[in-house]
Amino acid sequence: MNNTALISSFILTFLSSIGLVFFIKASVKPRTKNLKLIAEQEADSLLKELKEYFGDRAYRIVDFNAAQNQLTFEGIVRPSWFLAFFLTILAAGGALCFGLAVSMLVPEFGKYFIWLVLVSPLAGIFYWQKSKRPEQVYLKLDGILTEGSKTKSLLSITAHRDELAALQTALKLTAYQE
Repeated sequence: MNNTALISSFILTFLSSIGLVFFIKASVKPRTKNLKLIAEQEADSLLKELKEYFGDRAYRIVDFNAAQNQLTFEGIVRPSWFLAFFLTILAAGGALCFGLAVSMLVPEFGKYFIWLVLVSPLAGIFYWQKSKRPEQVYLKLDGILTEGSKTKSLLSITAHRDELAALQTALKLTAYQE
């Protein structure tokens, strides 16, 4: 191969490796979201149901402000075995490609760059250590809505986006459209 093709292949591989590093780093980023939800039941029964739901999901109450109708839950996020394995495999593929590109560019040291694959488990370890963290869920009862004879509760919830989706499905809550 000519020198231009080798250099351009190396540059593309290097840029892909940078993207892989940022992808691994983003895997531990907290993804909290604020959402207003409408419940079909009244506030007291809704709060009881929410306490039960989050208790079943290993959250505990860390703050309760009755004057402002606020409730804060805290729980530990468990890392995913699948994601740790997946990130390790991605890192191994990226390290192998980077090692091959460098070995073609510098053939006299080529056999040493292939050993970069051995650092790939660091991606899984990084994910495992950083993703196990305390996560908080903030609930606030914003008000009561009445439509005819039906009474509904309006909640403002700040939590991880996956937790919000699970909560909406489990308690049959609908998003509030202002």
